[in-house]
Amino acid sequence: MAWKWYDSTVTKIEAVSSTTKRFWVSLPETEKISFKAGQFVTMDLPIHEKRLKRWRSYSIANAPDATNELEFCIVKLEGGLGSTYLFDTLKLGDTIRFKGPSGGFVLPEKVEKDLVFICTGTGVAPFRSMIWDLYQKKKAYRNIHLIFGTRFEEGILYRQEFETLLTKIEGFQYDVALSRAPAVALPSSAWKIHAGYVHQIYLNQYETVRPDLDFYLCGWSNMIDEAVENLILKLGYDKTQVHYELYG
Repeated sequence: MAWKWYDSTVTKIEAVSSTTKRFWVSLPETEKISFKAGQFVTMDLPIHEKRLKRWRSYSIANAPDATNELEFCIVKLEGGLGSTYLFDTLKLGDTIRFKGPSGGFVLPEKVEKDLVFICTGTGVAPFRSMIWDLYQKKKAYRNIHLIFGTRFEEGILYRQEFETLLTKIEGFQYDVALSRAPAVALPSSAWKIHAGYVHQIYLNQYETVRPDLDFYLCGWSNMIDEAVENLILKLGYDKTQVHYELYG
């Protein structure tokens, strides 16, 4: 399938941690882009003479809303040509050319099981899109559990948003794991910041196999590999209950 190419304009750039930025791009008013929550686009960045070495794929972080604006949450990789260009060279008003949207990492049209979203770093982007899509369009769902992992507290992406959604979305649960920092005591017991890795959280809470839930994983490949092994081989969940998208 030949995907359509779009020329978008960078409208906003916001640093959210020492290694992560949010980028907003807009299409011309005559253009509209349709996508499903969880999909990604592939950018053609001016970082190499060869076409395929210029392409970088990033998940769309906002929910589909029939507008011409997209948001991306991107981490700067040491030595990464794509993220180095986005962080150090790209500026407001510049053009980003991309194709898509692409990808099958999306929720079913009818959500009939509990959803457990497990992610690390900017792997939270597709889940943010999914959660806002369910909420804004008042789609039917059961329960949603977001398990997010990062190194330090400053790296908790979209923290205020998810704190707010705890009061707005019935059945929404939120847990954070800090791999390089101690647990954090919060004034509210609505959510928790644990010390350690995301694996400890789902292993403790979903030790008993349940056919009425699905796991969605997004993040670095080593996290996903370990989670898939834990869920399917260690705990005994069926492989059809585990869905994932990886990068790096």
